[in-house]
Amino acid sequence: MSWEESTRQKMLHLKLPTDPRWVGITEMHLEDVLTDHAYCEQKAASSCISLIVRFNDLEELVDILTPIVAEEWGHFERVLEQIRKRGLKFGFIRKDEYVIQLTNFVLKGGSRIQQLTEQLLLNALIEARSCERFKLLSTNLEDPELKKFYYELMISEAGHYVTFIELARKYQDPDIVNKRWQEWLTFEAEVMNKLEVRGDRIH
Repeated sequence: MSWEESTRQKMLHLKLPTDPRWVGITEMHLEDVLTDHAYCEQKAASSCISLIVRFNDLEELVDILTPIVAEEWGHFERVLEQIRKRGLKFGFIRKDEYVIQLTNFVLKGGSRIQQLTEQLLLNALIEARSCERFKLLSTNLEDPELKKFYYELMISEAGHYVTFIELARKYQDPDIVNKRWQEWLTFEAEVMNKLEVRGDRIH
């Protein structure tokens, strides 16, 4: 089975795998990638908070997303711990071209439920790609502690991905969600194909 087919079947149906060179480059920029990862976890928590505020009338959504906020912030604290214990510097936030391009794909307007669906699918896709990259780090890094660390986070991100997809299908017609999800996957593959392979970014 090819790398691409294996990824489609096992890695959350992403249509394009991460370039295998990425992990090797990442090991040479550990301070930068850990800093970027920390900010990714912050933004993930903020995204869920934003959904809770915007859709506070959807009680089940609020109840499901609230513990995810705490979990994502816990991940931030754990990444910061990895930075500190290695004597590395927690740097400044960087422009995330990957997320910017995905955000531009969000359909504007429509009903509140359509807006919710778009945001949930955006979050799901970011979690799916993070999960795929954490798996690569957990199996290819030389540092045994970081391998274990990223394995644990890989499992968590996979759970978040499933949660966002299931929430989208709860509040929107599942057929509509599934069709739009395929559009998201196709677009994300195009984005990944054009992005420079950088070891100082999680995405």
